[in-house]
Amino acid sequence: MTSPLLSGPHAIHGAVAGDGSDAAVAAHYGQPTAEQRALADGQAVVDLSHRGVVTVTGPDRMTWLNVLSSQKLDTVPPGTSTETLFLDIQGRIEFDCHLIDDGETVWLTVEPGENAGLTDWLTKMVFASRVEVADRTDDIAVVGATAEVPGWDERDDVVRWIDPWPAIAEGGFPYTVDPDPAQHPGAQWSWSEYLVPAAVLESIQTELPEGWKVAGTLASEALRIAAVRPRHGVDTDDRTIPHEIDIVRTAVHLAKGCYKGQETIARVHNLGHPPRRLAFLQLDGSGHTLPAPGSEIVVRGDEPESARSTGTVTSVAQHHEMGPIALAILKRNTDPEAELLIREGDAENGWSFTAATQETVVSPQAGKVVGRQTGFLRGGPR
Repeated sequence: MTSPLLSGPHAIHGAVAGDGSDAAVAAHYGQPTAEQRALADGQAVVDLSHRGVVTVTGPDRMTWLNVLSSQKLDTVPPGTSTETLFLDIQGRIEFDCHLIDDGETVWLTVEPGENAGLTDWLTKMVFASRVEVADRTDDIAVVGATAEVPGWDERDDVVRWIDPWPAIAEGGFPYTVDPDPAQHPGAQWSWSEYLVPAAVLESIQTELPEGWKVAGTLASEALRIAAVRPRHGVDTDDRTIPHEIDIVRTAVHLAKGCYKGQETIARVHNLGHPPRRLAFLQLDGSGHTLPAPGSEIVVRGDEPESARSTGTVTSVAQHHEMGPIALAILKRNTDPEAELLIREGDAENGWSFTAATQETVVSPQAGKVVGRQTGFLRGGPR
């Protein structure tokens, strides 16, 4: 469903629709750079009303979700923001959920279009548990912000999820080269999702404090990419396992009980290496356009037209300070020191190349922790 801020009587003047999975909301409202700066400064919100919202109520809600998902949830106190995954039997990510329990209701938000599938699957898993599952996407809107929106935390009709990234949750483990969260590229990342009634979104400009504005998804995506915060369905595909994108740190508890996909999680962590790895790219800014997500990546050499692909661009943005940046999924054995080229086009219509400098995020040596003197688990604040 298209956002009311993009079309209709509540549309904001100058709104330009996004593309891909963000087509239902605005990419920007006429000033993308100014909007990004305002968002970075904590003076703007982003319409994310296309995100799916699913609720679980009932006395068994947290223990039931604990059995089904990758995160240990049965001991999480109300008001705690966390992330959890529902995996397939091979450990591949099916749903990446932002989760918070307000004491009566568990709120789960997922990527656009995933709410129906998640609701259906959870409903089929109820059996004798005292829970009720509901799809609330049509009446609850998600609004993103990098800072607390003054006055909103005190409202009874608003729930706030605070992103734990890149802290290492209890039972989690970092797959970065430097395990210290303070040294992570996203160490200064601050992000919240406010779950508000749809009516609040429709009147958002009067609901915001003085001096605040509404920014588009170009702004939020640029800040997300700079923080190396992977996004399900954008930086992942149907083969992705959590280790490849470093969300074992926030979304997986390595010492909890059995759940679907746990065998793969444990096997890769203890005995193997993830086959691919997340990387950050700083792009050559001399071109007039940004490379498209999905473009192939090759190691720079004498014949880049025929070189074998070593990875794929997944997210691209123009950052207001860093310039053109991207996230990519590379083969694990790609040399971390190699200069890369992003390849677009074909032999018939001509090739184009964009130079890219890689910053290693997930280490090529990540995984296979058995025998490490540093221990099995790392703990951090929830």
